[in-house]
Amino acid sequence: MATPASHKIFSALNCRSNPDFSAPPPSFNRRLNSAAFYGPSALILRFPPNFHRQLSTKARRNCSNIGVAQIVAASWSNAPAADSSGGSVPAASAVDATATSAAISAEVTADDNVSAVAAGNGAVTVQFDGSVDSSSYSSFLKSDGSMAIHAAERLGRGIVTDAITTPVVNTSAYFFKKTADLIDFKEKRQFSFEYGRYGNPTTIVLEEKISALEGAESTLIMASGMCASTVLLMALVPAGGHLVTTTDCYRKTRIFIETVLPKMGITASVIDPADVGALESALEKHNVSLFFTESPTNPFLRCVDIKLVSEICHRKGVLVCIDGTFATPLNQKALALGADLVLSSATKYIGGHNDVLGGYISGPDKLVSQVRTLHHVLGGTLNPNAAYLFIRGLKTLHLRVQQQNSTALRMAKILEGHPKVKRVYYPGLPSHPEHQLAMRQMTGFGGVVSFEIDGDLITTIKFVDALKIPYIAPSFGGCESIVDQPAIMSYWDLPQSERVKYGINDNLVRFSFGVEDFEDLKADVLQALEAI
Repeated sequence: MATPASHKIFSALNCRSNPDFSAPPPSFNRRLNSAAFYGPSALILRFPPNFHRQLSTKARRNCSNIGVAQIVAASWSNAPAADSSGGSVPAASAVDATATSAAISAEVTADDNVSAVAAGNGAVTVQFDGSVDSSSYSSFLKSDGSMAIHAAERLGRGIVTDAITTPVVNTSAYFFKKTADLIDFKEKRQFSFEYGRYGNPTTIVLEEKISALEGAESTLIMASGMCASTVLLMALVPAGGHLVTTTDCYRKTRIFIETVLPKMGITASVIDPADVGALESALEKHNVSLFFTESPTNPFLRCVDIKLVSEICHRKGVLVCIDGTFATPLNQKALALGADLVLSSATKYIGGHNDVLGGYISGPDKLVSQVRTLHHVLGGTLNPNAAYLFIRGLKTLHLRVQQQNSTALRMAKILEGHPKVKRVYYPGLPSHPEHQLAMRQMTGFGGVVSFEIDGDLITTIKFVDALKIPYIAPSFGGCESIVDQPAIMSYWDLPQSERVKYGINDNLVRFSFGVEDFEDLKADVLQALEAI
């Protein structure tokens, strides 16, 4: 039987599991920026494109331990390479190699420049001559749509596989070959996964893909949007601290701020989303740690001037976190506008299929790491199967959002001109109080339109029940259209007098337009209006 070419090249496979590097490895969040770490005496060997694909399946399996893949590599140089003592190493000779799986599986294409570095003890690690992080994608991926498809997969996936799709790694824990490897991991001389609550290869791909879209250094994905919100607030606002938030927001977030945080001595100032003066006043009166707001907000789609509030808060040393769930990273770049962190319920547009729960925060590694530390204690870990669904959902994000942006804007205009509609709330309309601001800081206005029927609670119920396409349900952002009456869906436990304090009138409707054909949705909404 013929011997595979890879066996001829790698004739002396020998896995080493006791590397002795004098310099520490890079952090995992930056592992693709510089995949190698090595001692003072080093030998540079050149590798061809896709060199790791030359390895036999058996070699890859035997030499892989999730986080650390230890392989034998060779120099494909035609000339001998000088060793650390001034001698030479024969071309194409096999040498010991130790490399992180991130380095091995980072997308090594014909355009990549890859080398191996031999440490003084003879081990070789893989080094990329150029960073393979989200910033490198922009050199040839010019659109968010392409980024959503290829970031962290076509370019730099941390899992060794020839599959197009990212594999789901279903495991609760990761093993070490021997205690020395565990000690190296604990003392940060090598990277590995350890326990499922602290990280998963499939989840890492999702986090890096979101980081690329948000323009963030780091992302932390959690089990739900509320999990992300609550952990962030507890991690970044100290006991006895103070935060500022806005009147219009997701009710469960408000409940957490008003009822749970006070148990930790944390107080809050609540301001109108557009009241910059109230923000400045709160910053003067209190020792504020964080300004936390949605933009657009739920359910009235108010917009916060992210650039302006960030400048005001930063002068006082206050962090700014924007919940951009209604916007998505395709319609709004909160970090580029000046926010320190962006948060999102990935359940909505990111997943996009009404079949998975999740939430994330993105921003600088220093801040995200603070939240990650508390997250590791509290739990709320995203299942890797859910991570796979989000990765899949992201591949059609730009197509879905384009359709939803278009449908929502066209329907908002129709609704605003209809005699049975009292008022429409949508930032894409000139009548919206922050329309000009939305035009400056958003490239699209999202798929949700809120409006008030010209009638009472019963009339509004008749309208909702007459609709044939949308589901009566909570949530938004999926392929299927969804409709609800906030007075019933979210505030029914409060008397009408209390609901009105939050601006929730009985005739308010929140309509999340899906990706159905515009003409079908238009006909359905118009016939439902005619039914009342």
